[in-house]
Amino acid sequence: MLLENLEKKMCGSWENFLKDLVGLRAGRASVTILDHVMVEAYGSMLPIQQVGTISVSGAKMLTIQVWDSSLVKPTEVAIRNSSLGLSPMVDGQLIRIAVPDLSEERRKELCKLAEKYAEQTRIAIRNIRREGMDELKKQEKNKEISEDQSRKKADDIQNLTDEFVKKIDASLDAKEREIMKV
Repeated sequence: MLLENLEKKMCGSWENFLKDLVGLRAGRASVTILDHVMVEAYGSMLPIQQVGTISVSGAKMLTIQVWDSSLVKPTEVAIRNSSLGLSPMVDGQLIRIAVPDLSEERRKELCKLAEKYAEQTRIAIRNIRREGMDELKKQEKNKEISEDQSRKKADDIQNLTDEFVKKIDASLDAKEREIMKV
């Protein structure tokens, strides 16, 4: 039961990491590159998908049809202030974003960002492992499980952790190759 819960949590962290990687573009326009952009709207921060319709028009152009005209400026500001290096152009309630070709420097920045996401995910996985180990120690202390059972479960938790770290490393490696490919 404990291992299943830890696996669910680790899987959730890994899936979030994959979503972060999808947001790192490798030269083509994709609506997912705006997934992490938050717009200040109605007194709170909203994901950009909740303020307008995002679509791809051509290989290098994104458009956002903002639903509320009062949110055009905050949406433009949110895109400019994101770490994506995009320059939006406003045309009424339509925002056009030309997705530029990636320079060598920008590719390296994106690789560093991907590495940062990977390290954050590894930390999250290790924190989940620590929670599991703490729970095992508590169960052993309360005589719910034997010392041998505790050791076996600790090995299982460590193996699960190693498995997810390998998945993170493999996904990061693939994304870095994709980003650096010209």
